[in-house]
Amino acid sequence: MHLTIDNKIISAEDGQFLLQVARENGIGIPTLCDHKGVEPWGGCRLCLVEVTRADWDGWSTLVTSCLYPAKDGLIVMTNSPKVREARAVVLDLLMARCPEVDELKRLGKVYGITQTTFVPNKDASERCILCGLCVRVCESVGAVAISTIGRGVLKKVAVPLAEENLSTCIGCLSCALNCPTDAIPFTDDGEQRKIWNITFELVKCKLCGAPIGTKEQFELFSAKSGLPMSYFEVCEECSNKMTADKYASVILK
Repeated sequence: MHLTIDNKIISAEDGQFLLQVARENGIGIPTLCDHKGVEPWGGCRLCLVEVTRADWDGWSTLVTSCLYPAKDGLIVMTNSPKVREARAVVLDLLMARCPEVDELKRLGKVYGITQTTFVPNKDASERCILCGLCVRVCESVGAVAISTIGRGVLKKVAVPLAEENLSTCIGCLSCALNCPTDAIPFTDDGEQRKIWNITFELVKCKLCGAPIGTKEQFELFSAKSGLPMSYFEVCEECSNKMTADKYASVILK
C-alpha cells in the first residue's frame, strides 16, 4: 500500500501504524508513552496527526498515530496548524499537572508553551503524567506489580492497594528506567536497591562481583524461561567474554 505523509509518498505494510511508518521514513512525531517493547496505548496524546483522503472533500480529523493503522491512499500531516494547536493544548495540560518536568518544558517550547495557562499543580514535585508506560512495561516483564489506582485528580500509579507487602515487584527498575518524566524514584548503592518502598538485596556476578540485579528478578526470569538461576548470575560483560573465549578455543583447535 502507499500513503502520503507530509507530501512524501511512502509505502507501508498491512498491520503497521502511522507512527511506525513515519519513524521508518525519518519523519519525527513526538510521544511520551510509546515504547517498542510494549503495545501502543495512546495515553499521552502527543502523537496526534491530521489525516484526510482525496475523496473526503477537504474534511480531515485528528488521530493518535501510534494507534491509527496505515491505509492505502491516506494523506497524513504531522505538523499542520491543527496538529500543532492540539499538541500545544496537550502540553499545556501536562505542564499544569507537572510544572517542573524538564521534558515537558522542552517540548512546550517547541509548541510555544513556556508556561501553563491553566492553574498549575500546587505540588511542584509531581512528575507523573499518567501515561501508563510504567504499568505496561511492568506487565510485559511479567511482574504485574504496579497499576493505576484512584480516580480523577486522585488517580496515581502505585503498588496494589498502596501496600508494599502485597506487591509482586521484583526490583528490576523497568518502570523507573522507562518513565519519560523520571517520576519513579529509586536508590541503588550496589548492595541494596529500594523502589516502591521495598528494599531488595542485589545479586552480584559470580565471576567479577559486579551487582547485576535482584534475586526476585532472576527467579522470575528463570521460571519464565526455564533456564537455571545460574544462567542469570553472570553479568553481560563476563558472559560475552566467556562466549568469546569458547569461540576462540574452537577456532584455534
